[in-house]
Amino acid sequence: MVRVRFAPSPSGSLHVGGALTAVANRRFADEHGGTFLVRIDDTDPERSEIASEEAILNDLAWLGIKPDEPPIRQSARGDLYRQAADSLAERGLLTEDAGALRATTAWRPTLIRADGSATYHLASVVDDGELGITHVIRGRDHLSSTDLHVELARGLEYDIPEYVHHGLLVNADGKKLSKRDGATSVSALRDGGIPAEAVRAYLEELSVPKHDVQLDLSRLERLSIDAIAALEDADLVGRVGVSLRLAPALRGARTLKEGRAFADQIEAVPGRRELAEAEHVAIQRLIDLRERAPEQLDRDTAKALLREVKAVGGNLRTVREVLTGERRGPELWTVLYALDRDEMLSRLEQGLRP
Repeated sequence: MVRVRFAPSPSGSLHVGGALTAVANRRFADEHGGTFLVRIDDTDPERSEIASEEAILNDLAWLGIKPDEPPIRQSARGDLYRQAADSLAERGLLTEDAGALRATTAWRPTLIRADGSATYHLASVVDDGELGITHVIRGRDHLSSTDLHVELARGLEYDIPEYVHHGLLVNADGKKLSKRDGATSVSALRDGGIPAEAVRAYLEELSVPKHDVQLDLSRLERLSIDAIAALEDADLVGRVGVSLRLAPALRGARTLKEGRAFADQIEAVPGRRELAEAEHVAIQRLIDLRERAPEQLDRDTAKALLREVKAVGGNLRTVREVLTGERRGPELWTVLYALDRDEMLSRLEQGLRP
């Protein structure tokens, strides 16, 4: 039976590249009716943080990536690693150096530190063997470790998993992503208002890339627009934190954060704007129409009112500025739809005052 794992180090937030690996493993398990595990690689206490571990697990949950078993923490498995080290030593595969235990290979990497804790190499191989991991799907930055891991697995008489190394997410220069490249962590994308569905869709599109892939924030934004458009009204306004009447105004937003800005634009009473005489036409016509319309407009009526204003030569940009104080924003009919009659008339009449 297929068993795969995602093994983040709790030394920072979940990187988009790490999320790519997590999605690839979750998808592979699902496609093969297998099991997906999350293993927290926290053998280095100086680099491990409880807050980071919690943040990573929360980010995975936000993306809809859930392990099939409770998360495993390497920090709780030290005895197992030490037993494995003793077994390797008995086979002549370890040598002691200044209190540390190293593999007897051309790299001579440290497997057990002087303080007795296991390093990534030994802990990872032991966990993969003990947990019955059948496929190791990870970034190609781990490719150089594979020969050592295979050698250690053989020395410990574990079944050797199949290794798959995918390309990395990189910046425009083909280099490893950094904070200078913008939103490169899952939390940064979430804080920027990108829905989880869009991030997950982007990572699913990439699948298991054979080569490095440039992070495409423009594609993420397009997927964000699609995801927002696909949300049910109640779900959408719940995520943004606004009333149901504002749902149509959020549809054209590129992010949930922009949707919140659209809502604020409609809800905030604009400051007074000095109108030219010719601009009074649009405002007066809309006042006349709105006074005769129902308390709450439906979508078709809101659009019809704007067509009537335009038919008399009214400038719809003026209408927007009087109602919201802004020159750009959500579709104008959604502003009319969101405002009740008294509030809209109050703003329009304010615009006509000398």
